[in-house]
Amino acid sequence: MADVTLAPPAEVTVVIDGREVKAQPGELIIDAAERAGIFIPRFCYHPRMKPVGMCRMCLVELSGPRGPSLQPACFVSVADGQEIATASPAARKAQEGVLEFLLLNHPLDCPVCDKGGECPLQDQAVSHGPAESRFIEEKRHFAKPIALGPLTLLDRERCIQCARCTRFAEEIAGEPLIDFFGRGDEIEVAIFPDREFTSYFSGNTVQICPVGALTSVPYRFRSRPWDLEQVETTCTYCAVGCRVALQSSAGRVVRMLGVDSEPVNQSWLCDRGRYGFESIHAPERLGEPMLRFEGGDLQPVAWHEALREVAAGLRQALSTAGPESIGVIGGARLANEDQYAWSKLARSVIGTDNVDAQLGDGLPAELVLSLPQATIDQACGAKVVVLLAGDLREELPVLHLRLRTAAAHHGLKIVDCSPVPTALAGLAAATVSSRPGEAAKLAAALVAPPGEVPEVEGVAPTAIESAREALLGVDPSQIVVVVGRASLAESAASASATAAIFATAWPGARFLVALRRANVRGALEMGLAPGMLPGRVPLEAGRSLLEAQWGHLPPSAGLDARGMLEAAAAGELKALVLLGADPLSDFPDRALATRALEAVPFLVAIDTHPSVSVLLADVVLPAAGFGERAGTTTNVEGRVTRLAQKAVPPGVARPDWVIASEIAERLGSNLGFDHLEGIWEEIERLAPAYRGATLGAVYGLAGMDGVVVPVEAVALGSPLSSRARRPIDPIATPGIHSVDEQGAPLAAGLSVIPGGDVAESEEVEEEAGEGLPPGEAQPATAGRPGMVELDSRRWPAPGAPVVDSYSLRLVARRRLYDYGTLVQMAPSLKGLAEAPGVRMRLAELEKLGVASGDEVRVRSPHAEIVLPAVADDDVPQGVALLAVSSGPADEPGASSLIDSGEAVATVRIDTLDGKGGADG
Repeated sequence: MADVTLAPPAEVTVVIDGREVKAQPGELIIDAAERAGIFIPRFCYHPRMKPVGMCRMCLVELSGPRGPSLQPACFVSVADGQEIATASPAARKAQEGVLEFLLLNHPLDCPVCDKGGECPLQDQAVSHGPAESRFIEEKRHFAKPIALGPLTLLDRERCIQCARCTRFAEEIAGEPLIDFFGRGDEIEVAIFPDREFTSYFSGNTVQICPVGALTSVPYRFRSRPWDLEQVETTCTYCAVGCRVALQSSAGRVVRMLGVDSEPVNQSWLCDRGRYGFESIHAPERLGEPMLRFEGGDLQPVAWHEALREVAAGLRQALSTAGPESIGVIGGARLANEDQYAWSKLARSVIGTDNVDAQLGDGLPAELVLSLPQATIDQACGAKVVVLLAGDLREELPVLHLRLRTAAAHHGLKIVDCSPVPTALAGLAAATVSSRPGEAAKLAAALVAPPGEVPEVEGVAPTAIESAREALLGVDPSQIVVVVGRASLAESAASASATAAIFATAWPGARFLVALRRANVRGALEMGLAPGMLPGRVPLEAGRSLLEAQWGHLPPSAGLDARGMLEAAAAGELKALVLLGADPLSDFPDRALATRALEAVPFLVAIDTHPSVSVLLADVVLPAAGFGERAGTTTNVEGRVTRLAQKAVPPGVARPDWVIASEIAERLGSNLGFDHLEGIWEEIERLAPAYRGATLGAVYGLAGMDGVVVPVEAVALGSPLSSRARRPIDPIATPGIHSVDEQGAPLAAGLSVIPGGDVAESEEVEEEAGEGLPPGEAQPATAGRPGMVELDSRRWPAPGAPVVDSYSLRLVARRRLYDYGTLVQMAPSLKGLAEAPGVRMRLAELEKLGVASGDEVRVRSPHAEIVLPAVADDDVPQGVALLAVSSGPADEPGASSLIDSGEAVATVRIDTLDGKGGADG
């Protein structure tokens, strides 16, 4: 008789407290009850981590063959026909007993505890605990607080040993720097003797702690929940676009908590994003316009004086050298609406196409906008992710968490092809590093037919074979390529050619372009790139439409950031506008940036904080920053989410779109913008990629987790969001729900229309696909003529760089904590930047006769710097690794060694006495 395999049932039926409940096979009892509206108390359980059943608070009475028994609801899965009692006398007695034990040694310091008013232990002691305590003995006492790390404090008396913090550190972050120490009533969370809790994600342990045991240095004793107001917004400290609750007290932002957005951050934040809000209220904030007078100093002036000077300087450049002598660099800091206004100002009023939001550290806009895009969910759900980017842990930390979780717990295979292995290499199915500048050769080997695999110089054949094995038999539609700038010391040509090779060889593969800057994707979408108009439309393809609407467009494509800086250094660029950009610190070629800013006759800086570039400007205009203006932002996957205002900009700072409108008016034009919703409506009408992403869709309930553009494969009449937002869990994420209850709601049930009134979201919510041709579903390009299409022939592989035998190829990467302006303006983050050093293999140091920690001279044809040498055998042979922006802006660093015109930067390493020269 043939074997018959029965398919598992689609759902099972259980009885909870006398009610029939439909549940999914394998679903935990606690989750099934939650969906049915039945609350089961808990402490250790967290929906984003594996269940452990440690606290026993969730004990319920479960029927079985031998009668009812107490079982932890967070650890037992449902089965068809189960009968569960969550509030029977036995269950309630067990829950009361657990709480009584937890409170035996718990201090009665709720009035001074940071968790007071938002504490799950407090709430459940009232709802499920005993009416009075039988314990009269002295409670245990510990010295408090003790610092686990620079951002995290521990009050050991309050800890209930739920292990949420230690589980997160190991299971999610992969950084088990904290663990339990001791036994019995002396057990406590502790760090290792030689290592602090310096995880980039330490703030998450504070957020998920169900008591006040873990507190953060920036928020400790700052406010109480009933004094807080909050809005839901999007973090803009990198391009992941995590959803957050931004909370303020007495007009000052005091805390940022992660909101559980299923497709993006799933409640997690990195510490730079969580605590970077401190820069909002930095004393150095720009709050009034400044003008450089004849004496050479910047002096505060009124807005009308500063705008008059800006208009006069731009007119002077136009009259003497034409619109091509004016450039605009930056814009990734801005909201989408600001970026659109500046794109329109530059092209239709000033007449220049010299606009670029990328500071020489990105990829060509035509490539970024034409690659088949993947979402973060698609990357995590793929079978294979090919990683060719910088270290995501340093540049896009929560994307790193998502991919790490998928690889560690859900079967994702990662092929790490970065020139220096990333933090994901430990979980990768294969790690194969090409020599800097030669990634295209490696890509050709990975996609070659069997039997035709070319040798790649500097790469072990076994490593290539391991990578090919991970890709063997995988349908291209199940491959996601995460592509970015793996090193700022090599040109974008290598990464562009590599992406084109993968796109050609793997039709159906998708790409997640790992650009680091906050809203750089939105800037490219809004046309802040040479030759690209809003909505992913090349200049010539969209000329007829936008000239009819805008009135004028430049005759040809303009210069990118490098081209503008070269033109300025050569005296050809007469005016330069910096939109939140700091070329002296951020552009990879420091020498070129310095020559350009010193040579340009008229420099305007529009920014939130003073930087070394801002201090060179002739006119400085203060702009509203994160948390001070509404609008939208676009994350790394093309997801448009809302920004909300929680603080008042300092002094007379203004939103960037208002500044653009004012400049246009003084140049004799009118951008036609009076409010933010008017800008968005024009974007949706004129930018093909945004068709269907209406104001109501983005700001209504359907857009709570954002809207991915283009709105693709959406059936008419269905909401843009394919799933409901996960409700805020006051036990899993304390601190958000409690403030909501005090009358300061998130933008969940309400839609805050920028520049308008608060309206019920149901009144503005619209259906997806509005205005699209009829049909079941529409592809991404339906009704969107003119959008840029991928042409792999435009991105040929660069020639192999010539490197002499005494030089090392340089890999320059960014770190999460650096000497950038926003990090240095946040007191809690300011001292966390790692000391600069050049990393090489131990064998390279031994050739020089130096030990790890000794200072060496790092020389390129352009400059030399002295740094400590650090032995690191993760760095491949023949490579030197440096972090950019790893020291004060006025000191030479990695960018001093790089010539942005070279394919790959090379360096020589010498001892301070001149001996050596590493043999690469």
